[in-house]
Amino acid sequence: MSYIPHTPEDLREMLGAVGVQSVEELFAEIPAGLRSAGLEGVPGALSELEVTRLMQARAADDGGALCFIGAGAYDHYLPAAVWEIAGRGEFYSAYTPYQAEASQGTLQLLYEFQSMVTALTGLDTANASLYDGATALAEAVLMAARVSRKGGARRVLVPGTVHPAYRQVVRTIVRHQGIEVSELPYEAADGRVDPAALEALDPEGAFALVVPQPNFFGVLEEVDALTEWAHRHGLLVVGLVNPLALALLRPPGEWGGGGVDIACGEGQPLGAPLSSGGPYFGFLSCKRALVRQMPGRIVGRTVDLDERPGYTLTLQAREQHIRRSKATSNICTNQGLMATAAAIHMAVVGPQGLRAAASASHRNTADLARRAAGIPGVQRVFQGPFFHEAVLRLPAPAHAVLAAMAAQNVLAGYPLEDEYPELKDCILVCATEKRTAEDRAAYLRLLQEVLERSAAGVPRPAEPTTT
Repeated sequence: MSYIPHTPEDLREMLGAVGVQSVEELFAEIPAGLRSAGLEGVPGALSELEVTRLMQARAADDGGALCFIGAGAYDHYLPAAVWEIAGRGEFYSAYTPYQAEASQGTLQLLYEFQSMVTALTGLDTANASLYDGATALAEAVLMAARVSRKGGARRVLVPGTVHPAYRQVVRTIVRHQGIEVSELPYEAADGRVDPAALEALDPEGAFALVVPQPNFFGVLEEVDALTEWAHRHGLLVVGLVNPLALALLRPPGEWGGGGVDIACGEGQPLGAPLSSGGPYFGFLSCKRALVRQMPGRIVGRTVDLDERPGYTLTLQAREQHIRRSKATSNICTNQGLMATAAAIHMAVVGPQGLRAAASASHRNTADLARRAAGIPGVQRVFQGPFFHEAVLRLPAPAHAVLAAMAAQNVLAGYPLEDEYPELKDCILVCATEKRTAEDRAAYLRLLQEVLERSAAGVPRPAEPTTT
């Protein structure tokens, strides 16, 4: 069946209305060098039945695997109530609530989301979410550049322990503003930035320091020392945080005595499924003094003439649909549905539930890493404190080991050597609260079997085929 409802007559009528004879003529003004010759890797068209069969097969494969991959997206438990409520038509059909009198439910929920984010981060205000964690960090850097009192400073300090994809997104977005991203090295022994090494660093021309907690390796940074060093040199501090970790750790608003200036991160651990890569959502909060430079939407609470509470979008003059090129951000909407799910998730599980999930995730990963290090040749790379991810060095090529375990429906970790060549044959593993003792035992047995076969030169079993 055709997925395009237009008849040849419809096409001729539309083309005639714009004064061209063909679709090709419609796009003739696009230079040939900018046109795509085709979509590589995209198979030919399938029927609806064929597509259904294919997606069902893939869903079955995905549903059967044990996931020990983290690296920015985490397999956490989602209470059934979260998406039962978020999936109501009132929520998933809602668009930007410009007409406040007709959007009180959506506005109230986003206001509650903002309030929950400020409670987690320990800062004064939060926005109504952003696209994802990477773009939230880029927006935070741009925001810091706007409010910095260091005239002419156009350099941001970003540790190499920040997620590689996040660093790339930040570079892509801020380079058009003439901002340089200076990468800070990490200590090979403990996988974090050494605050003492910063004392020899010249912060001239820098306006902000990004501090991840936990960092990409799962390691906890010395956030107090890093925050104090930055403020002592007149730099703003952007805290990049995992919201679930904040159920256990001190919030960024309390780091270094005075707290960070801006906090941001990926909200996926709060109610969003893995979903093959998204959609996810970013969050951003800041001190009250910086609120006018905050990107995205802010929902405010007030009272009407009858003293009844009401909600509305506020500070919209920051947005591009009003201020055009003078806007603080080009974000005119947000991941409203995902922020809705996050607010519902946090309300359903509560502070105790968040702490329980965070504690169980740390405990499970610590157990997995400790027992994995007992397998001959396997080593924990970084020995410092961590949250719910750990780096393991394998005595065999990491990609081959991961492929062999994936063939047995165990997603065993994330290979690090592509982004970090110095971490050859190292993998990043994560065991959330969903990974039971039996799951972890199965992981360890399979890992040992794969490594033993590798040492003996025995080929790994063929991957199962999908029909």
